[in-house]
Amino acid sequence: MKSAMDFEVQVIESSFVTPSEPAPRKVLWLSSLDLSLANQGHTPTIYLYSSSNNAAAADPFFDVARLKEAMARALVAFYPLAGRLGVNDADGRMEISCNGEGALFIVAQADDFTANDVKKFKPSPELRRLFVPLIEPLSIILAVQVTFLKCGGVVLGTALHHAVVDALSAFHFFQTWSTFSKHGDCATVELPCHDRDLLRARSPPTIHPDALLTFYPKHTFFDLSGPLAIEVFTISRDQVAFLKHLCGGGTSTFCAVSALVWQCTCVARRLSPDSEARLTFPANLRQRMRPPLPSCYIGNAMFYLGITSVVRDIATEVLGSVAGRIRGVIDQMDDELVHSAIDYFEMAEMDNRPPRGTLPQTVLHITSWLGLPQYDADFGWGKPELMSRAQSHCGGFVNLMNDDDGAGSGGVRLLMCMEAVNIKEIERLLYAKLALAACS
Repeated sequence: MKSAMDFEVQVIESSFVTPSEPAPRKVLWLSSLDLSLANQGHTPTIYLYSSSNNAAAADPFFDVARLKEAMARALVAFYPLAGRLGVNDADGRMEISCNGEGALFIVAQADDFTANDVKKFKPSPELRRLFVPLIEPLSIILAVQVTFLKCGGVVLGTALHHAVVDALSAFHFFQTWSTFSKHGDCATVELPCHDRDLLRARSPPTIHPDALLTFYPKHTFFDLSGPLAIEVFTISRDQVAFLKHLCGGGTSTFCAVSALVWQCTCVARRLSPDSEARLTFPANLRQRMRPPLPSCYIGNAMFYLGITSVVRDIATEVLGSVAGRIRGVIDQMDDELVHSAIDYFEMAEMDNRPPRGTLPQTVLHITSWLGLPQYDADFGWGKPELMSRAQSHCGGFVNLMNDDDGAGSGGVRLLMCMEAVNIKEIERLLYAKLALAACS
């Protein structure tokens, strides 16, 4: 089977889309939470659309002029995304120059592969090379690429800098852009909140003594000692239901699936029973502050939580107990912990080096997009058949995504980047435990 390495795309057009109306021209301050994620650079994602949904549409499928016009309208409200990242001359702090220079918009053609080929590709540097724009200079905040496939389908590749938005903010922008494209003057959109002062550190910064027992400020990466493997596993809606039932009433999908993945990973990695295993994951703080942060806040309103336990316990406990440990950490996220994390990063020295290599095998990091509007980007030609990261994180990272395929399937997709020597055993344990859950 061919991989993404065997294909090429041809760039047809490159331009910048600017706001359609005058937008504020100013410098936008970045919070300490924004700065803590700046070294992750641009987040690459792809949306796959089928031309079969276009039979009754009056406009050509993914009409470029219509897409640009809609983006220009969306950038009026999301004006920081049309700006550039810069550095403050006085203190050297990264900031956004809201100068209206625009978002990078690439149009490309792929004549030798189809939507079915794209569905078979795994997230990889090669997949990113094909469908996500090469961003030069790196100060550009937003870039998109519309690639027309041989079959008539389209891949929309996107890149948004993590210093400026988290996942919820990014999906808010893509919802807004697609709504303007689909409904034009009749579009109803939720305006974003750009008040980053809401996440300013206290004066003086104060860290609660217990904060570092719950919030996890920084990962440590190591050079690879062996090859990594990237696999995508699917858990059906029924399997998710069985799993949540096994974990006990009220268990969230995130807690149930994360408990399963953590337990299987600890066993497959053959860790010493007496060693400490750590699970980390980003948590949304919008509803944890008092008063709550506006749901439409644009920026990074998240930080990592961490839980550490003895490997023997995670590997042998019933799954509901492991899920309960995860739930317990999430429940500790309150207003004081949020402010302690903000204050910690305000005082910490930022690491500007992009993450490379792998986490230690005792650490697993899970990022969840469950419940986020991954598949709501309908530009007027139907919802995407597939939405995914274009490139995975470093070793030891797992992404949980809705396996919606535009049809409301309700399952979960696991995008896993793990040591190649362990990945097959993780898969075997994962589906064996799911089969047991179905029989319980």
